[in-house]
Amino acid sequence: MTVDSFKFLPRLIAMFYRMTKREPEMPIPWTPLGRPLSECTFGLVTSAGLYSRESDRPFDIEGERQIPTWGDPSFRVIPSNIEKDAVGVSHLHFNTADAEADFNILLPIHRFLTLVEEGRIGGLAASNYSFMGYQGFPPDTTEWEERYGPEVAEALLNEGVNCVLLTPA
Repeated sequence: MTVDSFKFLPRLIAMFYRMTKREPEMPIPWTPLGRPLSECTFGLVTSAGLYSRESDRPFDIEGERQIPTWGDPSFRVIPSNIEKDAVGVSHLHFNTADAEADFNILLPIHRFLTLVEEGRIGGLAASNYSFMGYQGFPPDTTEWEERYGPEVAEALLNEGVNCVLLTPA
């Protein structure tokens, strides 16, 4: 199946992107799924700046306001049993009102728990992860690549996760 990444863009902008030649810096990682979804344990990761109001500090948006070329590279753990009203959003680069009303639009924990109950997926990790996607301009992803990404990957593997849904903000 062919994916049209520009389907919903205005025609002229889509044409501009199609005509722009850009080679990816690295090959796109792809791992074929080796089992049915009903046997897979999922982990969820978002770049929406979500955090647990009860146990986490928000992402450092004040630091970003002071240094607009910087973004908080750390992550927050969002447990699968978290209540809807216990999640906050700290992000300066999108309107957070809808995510504040229902974080499941960006980290669909409760939707995935329903899929587990229905037997459509094998399970959902107890811990899910949120980053604050803005990493400065120009972006500096060094800490993601060298520290935080490997930490989250190891944690997901330790929970037996075989599939990860990434949701960008």
